[in-house]
Amino acid sequence: RPHVKAAERFHRWHSHFGVMRDMQNASTLPARARRARFDTIIQSVEPKTRETYSAGLARFHEFCDAQRVPEEKRMPASDFLLSAFVAHHAGRVGKSCVDNWLAGLQLWHNLHDAPWLGNRALTAAAKGVHKLAPASSSRARRAPVTVEHMRRLGEHLDLADSFDAAVYAAAAVAFRGCCRLGELVVLSAATYDATRHVGRGCVIERGTSVSGVHFRRVRLPWSKTSGAAGADVILSASRDGVCPVTALDNHLAVNSGAPLDVPLFAWKDRHGSWCPLTRSWLLKRCSAVWSACGMATVHGHSFRIGGATDLLLRGVQPAVVAVQGRWKSRAFLQYWRNVESVIPDFIDRA
Repeated sequence: RPHVKAAERFHRWHSHFGVMRDMQNASTLPARARRARFDTIIQSVEPKTRETYSAGLARFHEFCDAQRVPEEKRMPASDFLLSAFVAHHAGRVGKSCVDNWLAGLQLWHNLHDAPWLGNRALTAAAKGVHKLAPASSSRARRAPVTVEHMRRLGEHLDLADSFDAAVYAAAAVAFRGCCRLGELVVLSAATYDATRHVGRGCVIERGTSVSGVHFRRVRLPWSKTSGAAGADVILSASRDGVCPVTALDNHLAVNSGAPLDVPLFAWKDRHGSWCPLTRSWLLKRCSAVWSACGMATVHGHSFRIGGATDLLLRGVQPAVVAVQGRWKSRAFLQYWRNVESVIPDFIDRA
């Protein structure tokens, strides 16, 4: 197991069982087919998630090394060994941490055609870890971006400026569209991928609903829940001072002339070059405004959390909120904030 970056562990770390199983499978399939299988399975997990999962491999082998567990016993890992590994960390980590570690180990087994033997003992140990989890293992709930945050942003940014227009548009779309920032902006110029990030050449439908509300439908080429099938973000005009339709139209006008092969929220620098709006630039500009206004600084996912919470506070049915945020399950309920205001209103209208 060479010392490599976390993202490379699944590719570079091997086991006695994995090597022997690959030799056995060589009598069934050629190397090219076996490699295609490996590459396809590993693509089932997003790169960032693989980095998180890879911690499971590291922690598992650290445990096995400390306990002098022979290499041949580590894969396939028995229910006994897996439950002992989990129990070793009881009282020090939380459930989500253990779940990620186990998901990483299961992926590692799948990649090397090893049976997964985790069973009743592992399930019981995982439940025990959850009950014994220290308070420090629970991350404080992220505060949401609010309508007031967005109003202050619109008031203090220069919406005739190329950069500020892009920032406000991206923020308004993320908030009103209940978007993940990763669906709208990039981590860096080098990470822009037209097949995964919304670009200037994307489909933007302009329309008016039967009740006269102007809207924009922005087509995403990829989303976390639908993958390459893409998804639609519906932006409805609003008269509360935070209108995503106006913000997006303003950005497209101020930054007109941008080539179709740049990110949707690209802006022009003083040298005339088109720059992608990165996540860090967006958050830094927003935080500067909010700090100057004496408001709490928020995180990237706070836009999605705040957008969902705002819709609920306005009386929008939870089912509609789920569709707007493109949630495939009731998982979006974890994003509710200000429930003390949301629930009484829904009960009162029942």
